[in-house]
Amino acid sequence: MMRRLFPATVAVLLSAFGPADAAGCLQEQAIYVDPDGAYELRFEPVGSASAATSNHFKLAVLKTDLLLDGVVMEAGDPPRPAGMIMNNCPEGDNTGAEIAACTIWEGVVYAADASGKIGLLPPEGTEAATQILLPDLGPAIRSSAIWGKATVAPFDVLSLKGCKP
Repeated sequence: MMRRLFPATVAVLLSAFGPADAAGCLQEQAIYVDPDGAYELRFEPVGSASAATSNHFKLAVLKTDLLLDGVVMEAGDPPRPAGMIMNNCPEGDNTGAEIAACTIWEGVVYAADASGKIGLLPPEGTEAATQILLPDLGPAIRSSAIWGKATVAPFDVLSLKGCKP
């Protein structure tokens, strides 16, 4: 059974993790960590490599050799940042079935600022979010092919840990 979190509950949960200050850190330089310290999410510049994606990141499952690829692209009506986390996807043109087979998680990527205000993931070139929300990330990892190598399911909220130079 899935419980619905109300905005006030989410704000309290977000404030409990004590995120780092995002001032001066751009979204493409931001590094986030889950409350258990088992996962680290590192954004990286998209550059001109892909006009279809707005953000790229790596999700490291700490204490393992798993390094998952993440992309964010605008989708839906109204457009929202739709994220995907993938493991060992084949290179080049792929069918929908091939992408589905290597996708660990997908959903809207939300962000919170220092005051706990929830919004959408900031684009490259803007100040990094204080926290990132990946709804149902933990359950998605628990039901994926990487479960077993990954032995801790992350909470859906990752807090800013630092900023890459």
